[in-house]
Amino acid sequence: MQGILNLYKNLHIALLHYPVYNKKGDVVTTSVTNMDIHDISRAARTYGVKRFYIITPIEQQQMFVERILHHWQKGYGTTYNPSRKQAFDIVRLEGTLDDTTMAISQETGGKVNVVITSASPRKNYLTCEDLREKISGSKEAFLIVFGTGWGIAEEVTEKADFFVEPIRGNSDYNHLSVRSAVAVTLDRLCGQ
Repeated sequence: MQGILNLYKNLHIALLHYPVYNKKGDVVTTSVTNMDIHDISRAARTYGVKRFYIITPIEQQQMFVERILHHWQKGYGTTYNPSRKQAFDIVRLEGTLDDTTMAISQETGGKVNVVITSASPRKNYLTCEDLREKISGSKEAFLIVFGTGWGIAEEVTEKADFFVEPIRGNSDYNHLSVRSAVAVTLDRLCGQ
């Protein structure tokens, strides 16, 4: 039972909007979408994730996120849909991945292991089962980073502590939305 408690106490996720690749391979900043905030926060709360971080350096995008968070955490949304408020209560906004790991480290008082997701396989990736064992057997925090656009930039992946296995369907089509990828990963990692 202690391992399961560690899993939920130590697990954080992030949706990274910069630095990521576009279709041409350029490093860009992607736009935050309302759907991603809603659907990922609900999935994260359902699977017991401690915090869901939205990472974007663009001030206008941060203002957009703050407006949505305020509505559901403190505004009319708190009474309109209390279960949505519960999901939004775990959401935090940060400007960079470094700011995010610093915030987690300050909150937990320890090291933060950065786990990168990708649609493409990497050498030495962990299965979800291996990652679950690693998290539940540790007192350290784990941050699973999901990318937007066409994937997380190499400057981030080269700093990763771990990679998690890609999600594979049973066809040659491999273009899940990030919302779907988060839900599948969390179910494999935390689901019963």
